[in-house]
Amino acid sequence: MHLRSDVVVVGAGLAGLVATAELTGAGHRVVLLEQEHRSSLGGQAWWSFGGLFMVGSPEQRRLGIHDSVDLALADWLGSAQFATDGSDDLSRAWAEGFVDFAAGEMRSWLHARGVRWFPAVQWAERGGYLADGHGNSVPRFHVTWGTGPGLLEPFVRALLDAHRAGLVDVRFRHRVRALEVQDGRVIGVRGDRLASDASPERGAPSSRDVVGEFSIGADAVVVTSGGIGADHELIRASWPAAHGTLPARMLSGVPDHVDGSMIAAVREAGGAVVHADRMWHYPEGVANHSPVWSRHGIRILAGPSSLWLDADGHRLPAPLFPGFDTLGALRHLTERGDDHSWFVLNRAILGTEFALSGSEQNPDLTGKDVRAVLQRALPGAVGPVERFAELSPEFVWARTPEELAAGMNALTGTDRVDARSLAATIAARDLQVRTGLGKDLQVMAAASARRYVVDRLIRVARPAPLLEPDDGPLLAVRLSVLTRKTLGGLATDLSGRVLRTDGSPVTGLWAAGEAAGFGGGGIHGYRALEGTFLGGCLFSGRTVGRDVGSVLSVHR
Repeated sequence: MHLRSDVVVVGAGLAGLVATAELTGAGHRVVLLEQEHRSSLGGQAWWSFGGLFMVGSPEQRRLGIHDSVDLALADWLGSAQFATDGSDDLSRAWAEGFVDFAAGEMRSWLHARGVRWFPAVQWAERGGYLADGHGNSVPRFHVTWGTGPGLLEPFVRALLDAHRAGLVDVRFRHRVRALEVQDGRVIGVRGDRLASDASPERGAPSSRDVVGEFSIGADAVVVTSGGIGADHELIRASWPAAHGTLPARMLSGVPDHVDGSMIAAVREAGGAVVHADRMWHYPEGVANHSPVWSRHGIRILAGPSSLWLDADGHRLPAPLFPGFDTLGALRHLTERGDDHSWFVLNRAILGTEFALSGSEQNPDLTGKDVRAVLQRALPGAVGPVERFAELSPEFVWARTPEELAAGMNALTGTDRVDARSLAATIAARDLQVRTGLGKDLQVMAAASARRYVVDRLIRVARPAPLLEPDDGPLLAVRLSVLTRKTLGGLATDLSGRVLRTDGSPVTGLWAAGEAAGFGGGGIHGYRALEGTFLGGCLFSGRTVGRDVGSVLSVHR
């Protein structure tokens, strides 16, 4: 089968849908290829919490948050720690462009398409270092009303409109194996047609049986195929040796097909892959009691009050508290060689501070149920958290520290957590809380967090001893590494054109989204500020769609 189109877009996730919307909106014909079924339209974005990094928004201003482009860029650069040898010049330029976008057009562009946001802006990745270090100085995590599906909605609608207008041909179960190259120019793609499964569930493992082949010619090819999050062997091989070793047992935060195979295909065609050792995985993963894909894990979004302990029951060093430095905590644990860590808290903290990441774990926000959302301000955990705590074997309940240590050791089949040491750790923390002031940096950080009205109302528990009788019982949650994002990827220029190792563009080839490190091959540098992954897909997908459209219009 041989077809021809103006553009082939490979990957029907958020970046691919945005690029397609820009192209069809300009009147160009697109073939959109997706290796999964129709049920998986939207890719990983559908599963997301829908959080967007925005700067100086009306939501922030209504909450008294003073933000600016200069402050946001300073936070980004402090987190990214871009190299100064020239290898990160394009990545930094992309970052500067994104911060301008986040402070400028992003909100109005999405708002005009019907996207709205939960008014309580969240504070993700607090950092906890000095002013020029990692983390957000102010809350910037804007949760989309409708979570990931709500953010996808206008671009899916644009896809359907373009399909009715005859401008887009969407082909599911089409897996690209290689790019067609002629005289140094990409002129199309070829690959396999995969067998269709009966009524497949979104995200579930799908058949890899090949039932045919295809080839499609095009004036431009756009790669938006995602990263390598489901290929644990490749992730381990790419992990920097200086940060220890990723454990043999890890959970997956993405479906099985997110394996980076398209990045390898672009490399075969001459494209450069850069910063492959930069990654963003979560140390706060718990196994999904009702898994959809292989090794399916969910991330706990915890407030700052839980004690974070290593596998031996010792507190992680400051400022590696819940919600402060995700990658720093991961590196600390992998340098130790552990495959798990622990949150230790009580039922009262669970009820106020625990949330689960993902659209399916937040049905009130995903379903735009105002009455259910308002219940988040009431005492007790939200429904999905309570259900998870009941069904998950990773949650250990106990009346005393000694009983808790015994349960933790029973779950891991070891005796690494010493009961007397755990009791002493809890007692020392509780003594600090009772002072009303204290010298413990985590106790001080949690008290400081309550100065922000949103944290005080729905995210940070009142300061109280863990052994407060009315707040029990105690709880320990075993945490595992949850694979998610690769921060490096295909090198691109500021228009999204894929570059060769010598810096020259591969004619006819563009990339966006995670496959391109969300732009430039590494827009986040070594660390990310939460809410920038979906935003990166929006920004890079729009940039590429507009550039490809401009190039095609010139050559018509």
